[in-house]
Amino acid sequence: MKETNATSQDAPKRTARVRNRRGEGGRLREDIVDAAAALLDETGDERAITLRSVARKVGIAAPSIYPHFPDQPAIMLAVVRREFAALEAHLRAAVQEAGEDPRDRLYALSRAYLGYAQDHPGRYRTMFGGLWMPTLGDSSLTEEELTTLGATAMQVLADALADCVAAGQSSVADPQLDAVTLWVCLHGLAHQYSVTRIFPWPGEPVADAIITRVAKLNAGPTAAG
Repeated sequence: MKETNATSQDAPKRTARVRNRRGEGGRLREDIVDAAAALLDETGDERAITLRSVARKVGIAAPSIYPHFPDQPAIMLAVVRREFAALEAHLRAAVQEAGEDPRDRLYALSRAYLGYAQDHPGRYRTMFGGLWMPTLGDSSLTEEELTTLGATAMQVLADALADCVAAGQSSVADPQLDAVTLWVCLHGLAHQYSVTRIFPWPGEPVADAIITRVAKLNAGPTAAG
Protein backbone atom coordinates (compact mmCIF):
# COMPACT_ATOMS: atom_id res chain seq x y z
CA MET A 1 0.00 0.00 0.00
CA LYS A 2 1.39 3.39 -0.97
CA GLU A 3 2.10 5.63 1.96
CA THR A 4 0.74 9.15 1.78
CA ASN A 5 2.63 12.23 2.85
CA ALA A 6 1.51 13.48 6.23
CA THR A 7 1.57 16.99 7.54
CA SER A 8 4.08 17.94 10.18
CA GLN A 9 1.27 17.78 12.75
CA ASP A 10 0.10 14.31 11.73
CA ALA A 11 3.48 12.72 11.09
CA PRO A 12 4.45 10.28 13.86
CA LYS A 13 7.38 11.43 15.90
CA ARG A 14 10.41 9.22 15.74
CA THR A 15 12.29 8.78 18.96
CA ALA A 16 15.89 9.78 18.46
CA ARG A 17 18.15 6.78 18.70
CA VAL A 18 21.53 6.97 20.31
CA ARG A 19 24.13 6.37 17.63
CA ASN A 20 26.05 3.11 18.01
CA ARG A 21 29.73 3.32 18.83
CA ARG A 22 32.22 1.97 16.33
CA GLY A 23 31.93 -1.81 16.09
CA GLU A 24 28.34 -1.90 17.41
CA GLY A 25 26.57 -2.19 14.06
CA GLY A 26 25.42 -5.68 15.00
CA ARG A 27 23.34 -4.16 17.77
CA LEU A 28 21.38 -2.10 15.24
CA ARG A 29 20.74 -5.22 13.19
CA GLU A 30 19.25 -6.94 16.24
CA ASP A 31 17.20 -3.82 17.01
CA ILE A 32 15.73 -3.98 13.51
CA VAL A 33 14.77 -7.63 13.94
CA ASP A 34 13.33 -6.89 17.39
CA ALA A 35 11.24 -4.07 15.94
CA ALA A 36 9.89 -6.23 13.13
CA ALA A 37 8.95 -9.00 15.58
CA ALA A 38 7.25 -6.48 17.86
CA LEU A 39 5.24 -5.07 14.95
CA LEU A 40 4.18 -8.60 14.05
CA ASP A 41 2.99 -9.22 17.61
CA GLU A 42 1.15 -5.90 17.71
CA THR A 43 -0.60 -6.14 14.34
CA GLY A 44 -0.68 -9.84 13.55
CA ASP A 45 -0.13 -8.83 9.92
CA GLU A 46 3.14 -9.13 8.01
CA ARG A 47 1.95 -6.40 5.64
CA ALA A 48 2.36 -3.89 8.45
CA ILE A 49 6.09 -4.59 8.49
CA THR A 50 7.66 -2.22 5.99
CA LEU A 51 11.06 -0.58 5.93
CA ARG A 52 9.45 2.67 7.07
CA SER A 53 7.43 1.15 9.90
CA VAL A 54 10.44 -0.76 11.18
CA ALA A 55 12.62 2.33 10.96
CA ARG A 56 10.06 4.34 12.96
CA LYS A 57 9.92 1.60 15.58
CA VAL A 58 13.70 1.58 15.96
CA GLY A 59 14.01 5.36 15.80
CA ILE A 60 16.16 5.61 12.69
CA ALA A 61 15.80 6.77 9.12
CA ALA A 62 14.71 4.07 6.65
CA PRO A 63 17.95 4.24 4.60
CA SER A 64 19.87 3.24 7.75
CA ILE A 65 18.39 -0.26 7.36
CA TYR A 66 20.05 -0.98 4.00
CA PRO A 67 23.56 -1.72 5.32
CA HIS A 68 21.99 -4.56 7.32
CA PHE A 69 19.05 -5.74 5.19
CA PRO A 70 18.59 -5.18 1.43
CA ASP A 71 14.79 -5.38 1.55
CA GLN A 72 11.73 -6.21 3.68
CA PRO A 73 11.78 -9.99 2.96
CA ALA A 74 15.33 -10.15 4.30
CA ILE A 75 14.12 -8.64 7.58
CA MET A 76 11.27 -11.14 7.73
CA LEU A 77 13.69 -13.98 7.05
CA ALA A 78 15.76 -12.89 10.06
CA VAL A 79 12.61 -12.80 12.22
CA VAL A 80 11.55 -16.26 11.06
CA ARG A 81 15.03 -17.74 11.56
CA ARG A 82 15.08 -16.45 15.11
CA GLU A 83 11.64 -17.90 15.79
CA PHE A 84 12.65 -21.31 14.47
CA ALA A 85 15.66 -21.19 16.79
CA ALA A 86 13.29 -20.40 19.68
CA LEU A 87 11.01 -23.27 18.64
CA GLU A 88 13.95 -25.67 18.51
CA ALA A 89 15.08 -24.62 21.98
CA HIS A 90 11.51 -25.06 23.23
CA LEU A 91 11.31 -28.58 21.80
CA ARG A 92 14.71 -29.61 23.15
CA ALA A 93 13.74 -28.37 26.60
CA ALA A 94 10.53 -30.43 26.48
CA VAL A 95 12.50 -33.53 25.49
CA GLN A 96 15.01 -32.95 28.28
CA GLU A 97 12.32 -32.50 30.91
CA ALA A 98 10.39 -35.60 29.81
CA GLY A 99 12.97 -38.01 31.20
CA GLU A 100 14.69 -41.00 29.63
CA ASP A 101 11.79 -42.92 28.10
CA PRO A 102 11.78 -42.29 24.30
CA ARG A 103 8.03 -42.63 24.02
CA ASP A 104 7.44 -40.08 26.76
CA ARG A 105 9.91 -37.74 25.08
CA LEU A 106 8.09 -37.97 21.74
CA TYR A 107 4.74 -37.20 23.38
CA ALA A 108 6.25 -34.28 25.29
CA LEU A 109 7.91 -32.89 22.18
CA SER A 110 4.70 -33.06 20.14
CA ARG A 111 2.64 -31.41 22.86
CA ALA A 112 5.29 -28.70 23.21
CA TYR A 113 5.06 -28.04 19.48
CA LEU A 114 1.30 -27.55 19.68
CA GLY A 115 1.70 -25.36 22.76
CA TYR A 116 4.18 -23.14 20.96
CA ALA A 117 1.76 -22.69 18.07
CA GLN A 118 -1.06 -21.75 20.45
CA ASP A 119 1.08 -19.35 22.49
CA HIS A 120 2.54 -17.53 19.45
CA PRO A 121 -0.14 -17.67 16.73
CA GLY A 122 1.07 -14.67 14.71
CA ARG A 123 4.69 -15.70 14.67
CA TYR A 124 3.79 -19.35 14.06
CA ARG A 125 1.75 -18.50 10.97
CA THR A 126 4.57 -16.34 9.68
CA MET A 127 7.13 -19.09 10.25
CA PHE A 128 5.27 -21.42 7.92
CA GLY A 129 4.61 -19.06 5.03
CA GLY A 130 2.08 -16.51 6.13
CA LEU A 131 1.90 -13.58 3.73
CA TRP A 132 5.57 -12.61 3.70
CA MET A 133 7.17 -15.33 1.61
CA PRO A 134 7.95 -13.77 -1.78
CA THR A 135 8.33 -15.39 -5.18
CA LEU A 136 11.94 -16.29 -5.81
CA GLY A 137 13.56 -13.63 -7.96
CA ASP A 138 11.37 -10.84 -6.58
CA SER A 139 13.59 -10.23 -3.56
CA SER A 140 17.06 -10.86 -2.19
CA LEU A 141 16.10 -14.28 -0.79
CA THR A 142 17.49 -17.50 -2.23
CA GLU A 143 15.89 -20.91 -2.62
CA GLU A 144 18.33 -22.43 -0.13
CA GLU A 145 17.45 -19.85 2.52
CA LEU A 146 13.77 -20.71 2.22
CA THR A 147 14.03 -24.49 1.92
CA THR A 148 16.31 -24.88 4.93
CA LEU A 149 14.07 -22.95 7.31
CA GLY A 150 13.20 -25.07 10.34
CA ALA A 151 15.45 -27.97 9.29
CA THR A 152 17.13 -28.32 12.68
CA ALA A 153 13.81 -28.15 14.54
CA MET A 154 12.46 -30.90 12.28
CA GLN A 155 15.55 -32.97 13.07
CA VAL A 156 14.67 -32.85 16.77
CA LEU A 157 11.38 -34.58 15.91
CA ALA A 158 13.08 -37.10 13.62
CA ASP A 159 15.66 -37.95 16.30
CA ALA A 160 12.95 -38.46 18.92
CA LEU A 161 11.08 -40.82 16.61
CA ALA A 162 14.29 -42.70 15.74
CA ASP A 163 14.93 -43.17 19.47
CA CYS A 164 11.50 -44.80 19.79
CA VAL A 165 12.39 -47.16 16.95
CA ALA A 166 15.72 -48.04 18.54
CA ALA A 167 13.98 -48.76 21.86
CA GLY A 168 11.48 -51.09 20.19
CA GLN A 169 8.62 -48.69 20.93
CA SER A 170 7.84 -47.75 17.32
CA SER A 171 7.53 -49.83 14.16
CA VAL A 172 8.00 -47.06 11.59
CA ALA A 173 10.41 -48.01 8.82
CA ASP A 174 11.68 -44.54 7.90
CA PRO A 175 11.95 -42.14 10.88
CA GLN A 176 12.88 -39.18 8.66
CA LEU A 177 9.84 -39.63 6.40
CA ASP A 178 7.48 -40.43 9.23
CA ALA A 179 8.73 -37.44 11.22
CA VAL A 180 7.65 -35.22 8.33
CA THR A 181 4.30 -37.04 8.24
CA LEU A 182 3.87 -36.52 11.98
CA TRP A 183 4.78 -32.84 11.65
CA VAL A 184 2.21 -32.35 8.85
CA CYS A 185 -0.46 -33.85 11.10
CA LEU A 186 0.54 -31.72 14.09
CA HIS A 187 0.71 -28.63 11.90
CA GLY A 188 -2.80 -29.30 10.61
CA LEU A 189 -4.07 -29.78 14.15
CA ALA A 190 -2.38 -26.56 15.27
CA HIS A 191 -4.13 -24.74 12.44
CA GLN A 192 -7.52 -26.20 13.34
CA TYR A 193 -7.06 -25.27 16.98
CA SER A 194 -6.37 -21.68 15.89
CA VAL A 195 -9.38 -21.29 13.56
CA THR A 196 -12.03 -23.60 15.06
CA ARG A 197 -14.18 -22.06 17.77
CA ILE A 198 -16.85 -24.74 18.16
CA PHE A 199 -16.12 -28.38 17.41
CA PRO A 200 -17.05 -31.59 19.26
CA TRP A 201 -13.50 -32.78 19.85
CA PRO A 202 -13.44 -36.44 21.00
CA GLY A 203 -12.67 -37.36 24.59
CA GLU A 204 -9.24 -38.76 23.78
CA PRO A 205 -6.78 -35.95 23.06
CA VAL A 206 -6.46 -35.76 19.28
CA ALA A 207 -2.77 -34.94 19.57
CA ASP A 208 -2.09 -38.17 21.48
CA ALA A 209 -4.08 -40.17 18.94
CA ILE A 210 -2.07 -38.66 16.09
CA ILE A 211 1.24 -39.39 17.78
CA THR A 212 0.31 -42.98 18.65
CA ARG A 213 -0.98 -43.84 15.18
CA VAL A 214 1.43 -41.96 12.93
CA ALA A 215 4.48 -42.89 14.98
CA LYS A 216 3.18 -46.49 15.21
CA LEU A 217 3.89 -46.62 18.91
CA ASN A 218 3.45 -49.85 20.79
CA ALA A 219 3.79 -51.13 24.32
CA GLY A 220 7.49 -51.76 23.89
CA PRO A 221 10.01 -51.67 26.71
CA THR A 222 10.36 -48.53 28.76
CA ALA A 223 13.66 -46.86 29.50
CA ALA A 224 13.59 -48.29 33.01
CA GLY A 225 12.98 -51.79 31.63
